[in-house]
Amino acid sequence: MSKMKDTALDSFQYAVSELLVRNKSILDEMTKLSDTNSRINRAVSKAVTHCGCIKINACKQEFPEDMDFDKIKASLSSHLEGKLCPSCRDIIEKEIGRHLFYLTTLCNSLDLNLYDIIIKENERLQLLGKFSLR
Repeated sequence: MSKMKDTALDSFQYAVSELLVRNKSILDEMTKLSDTNSRINRAVSKAVTHCGCIKINACKQEFPEDMDFDKIKASLSSHLEGKLCPSCRDIIEKEIGRHLFYLTTLCNSLDLNLYDIIIKENERLQLLGKFSLR
């Protein structure tokens, strides 16, 4: 990552540490993180069921044994059709932002650096490549 992004993440983590007052207990942070995850799921569901800007068309994913990794990857689907409208995009971005806030509070409580975590995970992904599939 560039130095600017490094600074942005560190700045965000510092701002979170300065602004968290009411939910300082790690128990509060863990439950708020879970709550914000549910709010993201709800916002995506509302984009489908209330707005209709996106549609979920799900079916069983097939994993042919005779294909190479790139062909398997290309044959899989997100089951998502359409694009988020500006309103739904804004709502989902706000919910993800809140989620990042509480994820960062957890990092702060455990004396973890969010940027370092991202760098280490990226290194693991690069090192393991397709063997780190999730």
